[in-house]
Amino acid sequence: MERVYATPEDLTAWTGRPAPDDAERMLSRASEDVDDALLTAVYRTDDAGMPANPKIRRALADATCAQVEYQIAAGDDGTGAAGRWGSVSIGPVRLGDRKDGGPQAAGGVDLGPRAHRALTRAGLLPGVVW
Repeated sequence: MERVYATPEDLTAWTGRPAPDDAERMLSRASEDVDDALLTAVYRTDDAGMPANPKIRRALADATCAQVEYQIAAGDDGTGAAGRWGSVSIGPVRLGDRKDGGPQAAGGVDLGPRAHRALTRAGLLPGVVW
């Protein structure tokens, strides 16, 4: 079952701007990014796989909203493709310099800095396997 850690209302509160039309899709993809970044994190969950601790649940919602904010600022639609090229044209096709910034979090995720900090403050990063 897919877990989505934030709602469009959470995103609006986080950014101070109306959520984009595709907010639910972007939040779903950002939640996947957060899950991938937390591959080694240990925390209690409920039967639905959501964090049992309200502070952890809030941290995951904040990180998810921060990830969407990061993707929007980078011109990404949640696919990760926007950060791959310095410039792009469609007709006739022209691609620019390839960018290889490398992943910032476990699981090969290009996690936005504010998302990373939200997870770190909650004690979820760096994760430890016991």
